[in-house]
Amino acid sequence: MQRRHYSRTLRAIVFFLRPILMVLTKRDWQGQDKLPDGGYVIAPNHISHLDPFMISHFMVDNGIPPRFLAKTSLMNVAVLGRILRNAEQIPVYRNSASAADSLVAAIAAVEAGNVVSIYPEGTITRDPAAWPMTGRTGAVRVALATGKPLVPMMQWGAQEILWPYTKRPRFFPRKTMHVHVGDPIDLSDFEGREITEQVLRDATARLMDTLTAMMVEVRGEAPSTPRIDVHTLSKSNRTYKH
Repeated sequence: MQRRHYSRTLRAIVFFLRPILMVLTKRDWQGQDKLPDGGYVIAPNHISHLDPFMISHFMVDNGIPPRFLAKTSLMNVAVLGRILRNAEQIPVYRNSASAADSLVAAIAAVEAGNVVSIYPEGTITRDPAAWPMTGRTGAVRVALATGKPLVPMMQWGAQEILWPYTKRPRFFPRKTMHVHVGDPIDLSDFEGREITEQVLRDATARLMDTLTAMMVEVRGEAPSTPRIDVHTLSKSNRTYKH
């Protein structure tokens, strides 16, 4: 296994949080052998405000320092921003002129050999049954720009502790955190082509199809409604009942 660098701040966070997660959760982790060496993009579905902790637990136990995209506005908050910077989280410049410019730090991090987690949905799913929505193109954009692997990561279980867009966690009885890694998405048919919006949408659809299929295997059922389009979301259309 490749030895990767952990910042002092990240080591301290892991020291305090990992024992808590070991006590509060059970784990079903699969596909660790599919994690590549070097830099690459991990693309997980997003089901809860808590799932970054579950993903990070999986990554730490597989020798990978967790690195997520963080809005520059968070980076500018006094204490929080300092923690995020010292933990080597990756800024995303959402006010940039183009989507590619907003991801320049993520591209640089992957090219430097780091692993960067990018939620393709860009937000917690709004599907009433917590199925993946359609995706935004950031994860695919970084993978294609760097030529590095795009690794799908399906997670299921964090929503049982904290359902999407609710505020009261339920830790007991202990829930099982399913984190499954799939084979890197085959993007070879897009290599050498101009990176148009259509190419990015097609590649992202392939990623979301893969994440949905992985979730079907865990849940033992298929989605019963069409996939929600993330581009049509508004803050007022949350339809959860739980």
